[in-house]
Amino acid sequence: MASSKEIRGKIKSFENTKKITKAMEMVSVSKMRKAQDRVRAARPYSEKIRSLAANLSQATPEYKHPFMVTNDATKPAGFIVITTDKGLCGGLNTNVLRAVTAKLKDLESKGVKSKAVAIGNKGLGFLNRIGVPVVSHLTQMGDQPHLEKMIGPVKVLLDAYAAGELSAVYLCYTRFINTMNQEPMVQQLLPLSSDSMKADKSEHGWDYLYEPDAQTVIDALLLRYVEALIYQSVADNMASEHSARMVAMKAATDNAGNVIGELKLIYNRTRQAAITKELSEIVAGAAAV
Repeated sequence: MASSKEIRGKIKSFENTKKITKAMEMVSVSKMRKAQDRVRAARPYSEKIRSLAANLSQATPEYKHPFMVTNDATKPAGFIVITTDKGLCGGLNTNVLRAVTAKLKDLESKGVKSKAVAIGNKGLGFLNRIGVPVVSHLTQMGDQPHLEKMIGPVKVLLDAYAAGELSAVYLCYTRFINTMNQEPMVQQLLPLSSDSMKADKSEHGWDYLYEPDAQTVIDALLLRYVEALIYQSVADNMASEHSARMVAMKAATDNAGNVIGELKLIYNRTRQAAITKELSEIVAGAAAV
């Protein structure tokens, strides 16, 4: 059995750990609320531009954007993998990376190679370990996503698809549902289709007048649409990160409290046993005299 001094040291260590996890939990609560507000603020714009782009895809313009053209299925696929820069957020990164691995294996079984863009340290390390070529990456984004920082790395895959070098581009992230529930997503970003963009179901057809011309309008609109999807995905992932970290740190704090309670009980028993032993020795010594 451990000595009283060793047990006191363990109790002190767990108390320090409990203070750290409690502080991290409170920080995550504050950041989570801001991240949730950011997600809710971005969703109306994202849904509206998604609807407009979907209706446009049902029209018959004289110009067809490269993002809406289906490329050769035998060419490599591109992945935009969005993860966190830091750990201590439960199984958040593990779940989305497991979904990415399943999709990679599925494509590999069909003879399709893959290349990726990594947003976040955890995804970058994972892709390097499994040997997927990383054409560009972005790390240390902070607590707020900035579109101008994300578009640069992602544009490598978008330009490759527009040039016909990729068969498809997939967006991989964790979708924020609520504080206790986050869903790993692997969805097709390119080629764009009316089904993936949730076009309005209506009996009438869509037709537009373009000013100054169809190519200028469609190029600008679809670029904004893809940017909105990427921004929304990163915002969702950040809200999911802070929610998962808050839950994980709360569980760690509760577990530390339980361990401290058990160690204090063991310490009291050890101390009582030592006192009883001393009393017995005193009584035995007195009896011997």
